Order: sequence, then structure tokens, then C-alpha cells
Amino acid sequence: MPLVISEPVQRFINNHRVARLATADAAGQPHVIPFCYAFDGEQVYFVVDQKPKRHTGKPLKRIRNMLENPQAAIVIDDYADDWTQLAYVLITGTTALVDDEAEYAGILALLRERYPQYRAMDLTFANNAMVRISPIKVHAWGKIEA
Repeated sequence: MPLVISEPVQRFINNHRVARLATADAAGQPHVIPFCYAFDGEQVYFVVDQKPKRHTGKPLKRIRNMLENPQAAIVIDDYADDWTQLAYVLITGTTALVDDEAEYAGILALLRERYPQYRAMDLTFANNAMVRISPIKVHAWGKIEA
């Protein structure tokens, strides 16, 4: 059964354009990167897009990590010098590659709606891995508008 995420927290998640994704390899070595995402009201997704990446012949570090250790965390935050305005949502959950073409197509449409840059990219189920992060716990703190 999916975790129920309150409407104010869902709005906070959807009103932000970038988050930070933390993964760790099998030995626990952490890796944190900014990333673009789609949230369908229950789960968070990202696709390996066509932005320039270092080509090593291996999958990206975040993908290698999630294959070794499916635990991940996401932070979406607001910072301001006025600390009464600070806020964040911390999502911890499990990762999995999207292996269903219909799910992939639906989420790709959400990603293209959020990020016009994706509309110009030839992103396909066969060539661009997509990851689903299923929340186990969601912690919201600070000025999350009700």
C-alpha cells in the first residue's frame, strides 16, 4: 500500500524544479546529485536523459548504486536568509528500474510537461533508463504552506 502524502507536502514537491538524490553503493559510500523529477502523487521518478555525461562505458553512478543498494533519499528544500522561511521535504524510499512500457510512457509525459527541455530529447524505453523511487517515509519541516 502506497504511503499517503498530505496535500501541502505534495504541492511543495510539485512546486519545486530540482531536488537532491542520495544513493549509496553496497559498501555504503554515499553519492548525492541534483536531479529533475516527476511526482505522480505517490512515487518519484527520474529518467537518464541526454544531457552531457561522462562516458565511461558503465551505467551512471546513481544507477549502479541503486542496483547494488536500492535505498535512496531525496531532499527538496527552500533556503532563505530569513530563516523563518526555511523548509524541506525528506523522502526515503526504495528504488527500482521502470520495466513497464506503459508506466514509462505515462511518466515520460509528466517529465516532458514539467521540463520543456525533455520535449526535444529522443528519450525511449529501450535507451533511457527510468527509475521509480517508492517512498517509505516522508518528513516535512519548516514553512510548508497548508
